[in-house]
Amino acid sequence: MNSITGMAQVNRIDIVRPDAPSLAAYGEYDIGVRTLTLVDTDRVDVLSTRSGGKNAMYDRSLTVEVWYPARLVDGQLRGGEYRAIARNPAIVATLYGQAVRDANPQTNAGAFPLVVISHGYPGNRYLMSHLGENLASKGFVSVSIDHADSTYDDQQAFSSTLYNRPLDQRFVIERMAQLSSDRQSFLFGMVDADNTGVVGYSMGGYGLVNNLGGGYSDDVVASSMAPPNRLLAEHTTSNPTFRSKLDPRIKAGFAIAPWGMTNGVWRQQDLAGIETPTFYLAGDKDTVSGYENGVRAMYEAAINSDRYLLTYKNAAHNAGAPYPVPHEILDSATGEGADHYMDAVWDNVRMNNVMDHFATAYFNYYLKGDASMLSFLDVYPDGAQATYAMKNDRPEAAHNYWPGFAEGTAVGLTLEKLERERR
Repeated sequence: MNSITGMAQVNRIDIVRPDAPSLAAYGEYDIGVRTLTLVDTDRVDVLSTRSGGKNAMYDRSLTVEVWYPARLVDGQLRGGEYRAIARNPAIVATLYGQAVRDANPQTNAGAFPLVVISHGYPGNRYLMSHLGENLASKGFVSVSIDHADSTYDDQQAFSSTLYNRPLDQRFVIERMAQLSSDRQSFLFGMVDADNTGVVGYSMGGYGLVNNLGGGYSDDVVASSMAPPNRLLAEHTTSNPTFRSKLDPRIKAGFAIAPWGMTNGVWRQQDLAGIETPTFYLAGDKDTVSGYENGVRAMYEAAINSDRYLLTYKNAAHNAGAPYPVPHEILDSATGEGADHYMDAVWDNVRMNNVMDHFATAYFNYYLKGDASMLSFLDVYPDGAQATYAMKNDRPEAAHNYWPGFAEGTAVGLTLEKLERERR
């Protein structure tokens, strides 16, 4: 057994390294998890619609994983497993975390802000399960979507993902709000959907940016990759009804390597339509979504929103989001699919820990109003150039090192901030 395989054997999504930033640690709440099937009736069926014909309609079924603060009974301990189809769909991986399947919900602490998690193309609801669990332990209800036609085992034409991704995210927010009002639901009274955050990775980020107010360019509507019958016009800046369909309950976005800028999905004026605070995360060697002309360009163009940009230096498209490659792939005859989870420079657990730290600070501030979190977000931009100057556990005048990071551990990271233009 090689050392990489040995390290991956545990398949744990809850590892917090000794050098992890402080907010990566799990929180005070025990965690429950349940799997639900949500059905959006009368959605356009992109795959069955023919160009020039009448739009086909169907009931779109989405499987979601819901993590929530729980109340364990005597004898119950934190811990459980997930059976997750891998990037090589012939392989099913067993992942281990801290959530307890079907645990009793914590009903004595009021409603918790909602965080929706949206994977890439392809992906599935477990790809960012480390974040789903982590946030639930800190007093959030997090729900991760299996986007139909876009998962490892049901991947279909890209046009379906282009059309459905923003709609899926909005639909899940609405259904979670309804479940919180349903006395028969385990989520009754638990979800504060009026304070919702959305995490989107790659194509999840594509959908998220649209839901934040970044309407698509008219140019993409008739492109070769677009769905038939100009269906993408529904999501464009020029559509007079576009903004009226956005969900005002989304108070914060967390866009990880959002796809589309280098493919002509947005123009600068489209991204100026974003007014919701947004945290962008990227690797500066991302060849899928792009960096200088991709994610950084989006960050700079969203001039009417407060926003952050966290950059993993020398990381590629997998920065932050995927859990480590499961041993079932590493132990397979070909290792097919391993590159989907890995980065050539960065360790996955390290990237997960850093992302979980900043997601914690960001959502605690924007969804819960915890002003103490700003000290973790408003930092000296380049971690490698920040000065660590502590004496007897007290900061000296020169100290401007990133809060929560031990000496030397912010190297390789930059965190920038731009404020919205004042009108």
